[in-house]
Amino acid sequence: MTGQELLSSTRKPTREGVLRAMEKVAAILPKTPLLPLEVDGVTIWCKAEMLQPIGSFKIRGAWHRLSDLTDEQSARGVVGVSSGNHAQGVAWGAKRLGIAATIVMPSNAPEMKLAATRALGAEVVLYDRATESRDEVAAALIAKSGSTLVHAFGDPWVIEGQGTTGIEIAAQLADLGIGGPNQIVSCCGGGGLASGLSLACPDAEIIIVEPEGWDDIIRSLDAGEILPVDDLTYPTACDALQTPQTYPINFEVLRQRVSTGVAVTTDEVAAAMRLVFEKLHLVVEPGGSVALAAVLAGKVELKGVTAVTLSGGNVDTAMFTKMIGAA
Repeated sequence: MTGQELLSSTRKPTREGVLRAMEKVAAILPKTPLLPLEVDGVTIWCKAEMLQPIGSFKIRGAWHRLSDLTDEQSARGVVGVSSGNHAQGVAWGAKRLGIAATIVMPSNAPEMKLAATRALGAEVVLYDRATESRDEVAAALIAKSGSTLVHAFGDPWVIEGQGTTGIEIAAQLADLGIGGPNQIVSCCGGGGLASGLSLACPDAEIIIVEPEGWDDIIRSLDAGEILPVDDLTYPTACDALQTPQTYPINFEVLRQRVSTGVAVTTDEVAAAMRLVFEKLHLVVEPGGSVALAAVLAGKVELKGVTAVTLSGGNVDTAMFTKMIGAA
């Protein structure tokens, strides 16, 4: 990629970009497991992204973005916005590359995510999720430092990087002598992962799942225009999916590719978390379990070979035990 392309403000994510990101990700990270799980007599395939070094898929997009910075951009540092998983992805990549990173995080983010981000060497700037705009806080920091924004989902590199999840899924199925995937059920907050999967697996049906009260992308797709979350104080255990609204770069991909959008309740999320713990012997965070929650609740009609994202496992012990105890 040329320097001019690296600096272009109009760059769009492409499948070719996803494949290039896959080469970069494969060079530093092993594939996460693709695990079979039987649901009502049907086998689905669960992509265990909680086993990434930072506990979520966010490391993929962050690495693709940071490793494509010019020398001048790297010298000025980066600013990220995140409730915790993308924060750790940016902090991990920045530490590896020797880049200064500042992350704008909500003051009510899980303590383990705040601590893990700081432990990776990033500076954390807190904001109030209900009364402040994280994008405005980030913009003010960038205006002072000249840093590069590494957005959690509204960035072409980030979208392409997240799409490597889909490339791995297809390759792992092929290794087992299975075609597909025919269908991918994706956890969805801002739409970075779902957009990337849409580009990575153009022949697969894409279904997005959001938590109840934070289903702005589902409503946006129904309306044909981007709509914000109605109530930013709506209670949810899915902190990783609390995005105020999607970005045009994501919406442009999703409106062409998403066939169905489903919202799930806290009880349905808890049931999915417990099943993953009992059957797969893994810990998944609330936001990382919504795709499986929709399948278990019968809200998704399974077709052919279905892959489901378990997108993260960064959850405080108290929250995890509360959720699986309620399931």
